[in-house]
Amino acid sequence: MRWVDAQACADPELGPALPRDAALRRLHVRLPDGRLVSGAAAFVAIWQHLPAFRGLARLARVPGALGLMEGLYRAFLGLRRSWRTAPAPTPPAGTWASWPVALRRDLRTDHAGEAGAVMIYRGVLAMARDPALRAFAQQHLHTEMRHLELIEAVVPRAGRSRLLPLWRLAGWLTGALPACLAPRAVYLTVEAVETFVDRHYAAQLARIDTLRPAAPAALPASLDELRALLATCRRDEQAHRDDARARRGVSPRGGPAAWLGAGWAAVVAAGSGAAVRLSRWF
Repeated sequence: MRWVDAQACADPELGPALPRDAALRRLHVRLPDGRLVSGAAAFVAIWQHLPAFRGLARLARVPGALGLMEGLYRAFLGLRRSWRTAPAPTPPAGTWASWPVALRRDLRTDHAGEAGAVMIYRGVLAMARDPALRAFAQQHLHTEMRHLELIEAVVPRAGRSRLLPLWRLAGWLTGALPACLAPRAVYLTVEAVETFVDRHYAAQLARIDTLRPAAPAALPASLDELRALLATCRRDEQAHRDDARARRGVSPRGGPAAWLGAGWAAVVAAGSGAAVRLSRWF
């Protein structure tokens, strides 16, 4: 049995009739006679050669079992999209590798934050039934997905946070839990998150401005492009904050609801800050 890394291998190693994009989407096995099988059938082909798994291979012979396994595998592939992203384009030479370490760490936090933001709105959509709230979440999800694509084009895979599954889960819960309560809780949450993100992007833009005088000759052009990208993201986040604030309405003064809202906003801001600090290093 020979394992082939479909992400990194040369094209000839994949063999005929197996494009790389197809190989990356599902497990494939090429049998000794050259036939190609994928999905549940590929797992069974492997299990037949592993003593500890031969029982599962025999179970697959039960009528209907292979179809059930294939259905479960396809369900897993659907869930996998929640924590995996498509390979990003390789950054142009003279950008990522040339930037200071502190700036690269900032961008790692941006990527983690945008990945979490996408999951916030997916969490809202998973739980919310209010039409206005769902329209709000769908509109802002589209913007956050565009942000994530832009950041992924800048931050190579090796430069991204190793805790991305955690940030995606945290983002989903940050959207899903308030959506179980009331639309106003979601708007309060989004306002708190975007207030933090606005300040975070503002601090990054200021740090980029301080790099310009001492930057090498090849750096300013790429820095200008990066600054423009982050400024665009910041304007969008400000619009999200203002939209959520307007939908939330005026907060009542005093009372348990006001205290709970303020406490939740503080928790969200503190969690966002902790995530940024961890993402700089991991």
